[in-house]
Amino acid sequence: MAKPRIGIIGLGIMGSAIAANLLREGFATHGYDVVASRRRWLVRQGGRAGPDLGKLARAAPILLTSLPSSEALRDVCRDVAAVGRRGQIVIDTSTLPIAVKQQARRRLAAAGVTLLDCPLSGTGAQARTGDLAVYASGPRAAIRRCARVFRGFARVHYDLGRFGNGSKMKFAANLLVAIHNVSAAEAVILARKSGLDPGLAVKVLGDGAGASRMLQVRGPMMARRAWRPATMKVEVWQKDMRIIADHVRRLRSPAPLFGATRAIYAAALARGYGTADTAAVCAVLERHRA
Repeated sequence: MAKPRIGIIGLGIMGSAIAANLLREGFATHGYDVVASRRRWLVRQGGRAGPDLGKLARAAPILLTSLPSSEALRDVCRDVAAVGRRGQIVIDTSTLPIAVKQQARRRLAAAGVTLLDCPLSGTGAQARTGDLAVYASGPRAAIRRCARVFRGFARVHYDLGRFGNGSKMKFAANLLVAIHNVSAAEAVILARKSGLDPGLAVKVLGDGAGASRMLQVRGPMMARRAWRPATMKVEVWQKDMRIIADHVRRLRSPAPLFGATRAIYAAALARGYGTADTAAVCAVLERHRA
């Protein structure tokens, strides 16, 4: 069976990695981004791109969005709905408020288009190697139809049922990421201050009971004190943190550790690390005097 044509909307850190993996897997991959240089990048990789989102929406039966804001999702859904390609599926991988995604779902449904809520767990570096988990939610038939697409860029995908459950799972996952990233920085700093080689400490700790994916992925950056290129920018992460905090507050769920990390990420932003990787919390903690 021929692989479906895929349209990627948003070719930033995550979207570009997804597009590259789909191209390697033999998918006919079209793309769109408001930044012209990102469209040119896709063409150099062997994909097709153009300045017209409407043309992309008409060309691909399955679209995948990787967007930075609620406003971007609203704009994209408005343009896709205007095309009105009935039976089309939009896989939204963005981390955004559930209410915003519900609004987008209803708008697309009126045009005969199905929106799936499919946030991703993994960093930009993991995305490049296909080491992602897809938290899919929405109509089961649509998720099944997209299974081959998920396998083209992710290690695993889960059908979490009702639309919105994917985002709920992503909020829980990113709560852990926020905590584990800061705890990894604390461990690297302690190893360095103890006279240990921080690079060796990351390797040894990553092979023991204290291991975490953040220690494995961001620990080496912390050991080298290298915060670029970013696999998740601090300024973008702040958006995710606000969404999680709102979700936690609405449910009155206890999250004291998550709350403690928010000040550290805010300090990283205030100290000029906005475009740096979130591993830069290590630099913030190193300047802190207990």
